[in-house]
Amino acid sequence: MEGNYAIRKIPKDERPREKLLKHGASTLTNSELLAIILGVGSKKDSAITLSQKILHNNNKGLLNIVEASAEALKKFNGINDAKASKILAVAELSKRISRDKVDKTKITSPQNIAALLLEEMRYLKKEVFKVVLLDTKNNVIAINDVSIGCLDSTVVHPREVFLEAIKNSSASIILVHNHPSGEVEPSNEDENITNRIVECGKIIGIRVLDHIIIGDGNFLSFKEHGYI
Repeated sequence: MEGNYAIRKIPKDERPREKLLKHGASTLTNSELLAIILGVGSKKDSAITLSQKILHNNNKGLLNIVEASAEALKKFNGINDAKASKILAVAELSKRISRDKVDKTKITSPQNIAALLLEEMRYLKKEVFKVVLLDTKNNVIAINDVSIGCLDSTVVHPREVFLEAIKNSSASIILVHNHPSGEVEPSNEDENITNRIVECGKIIGIRVLDHIIIGDGNFLSFKEHGYI
């Protein structure tokens, strides 16, 4: 049972929960934060050691939480249904917090779009095509999923792109999709789809301001690179 009580051997002021309450959550390491969520470890490992094993698995760090399934988490000794559920709930809350930042966001540059969507989309295993709807002052009205494709491509039709834009009286839109490979260089298909949507937008009267490709921690703006 030594592993369960290992945290008690740490000086009180250095224990994760006490550190958080005294100095704030930002002062804790990822493994310390995860240890607080887990509460206790296993017979072999303290909560901190167990957290380190989860985060260091395959050198993927926080991806082991963001991309986790209950089955994958329960492969670690000491993770049961209850602990796996806690981890998955925290991961989902973090994604929803990112989405909630959309309210009253004004878009003035591609970096604004990246701040909104990069962390949410960089880990996706399939291509997801989104449309950011903007009002006349470039404030975000909504962000809609248009298409979810296979690992390397997605089919996007202009009618799906502009449907919600018309319903919401959008003045303009920004296209966004991810590349699961992590690379942001646009494919010929990306360019063809973009050109097709831009031309449709001209006919409808809704401007396509940009198309952002999200990679693994980086992004590319069609506007900045002269594709639009």
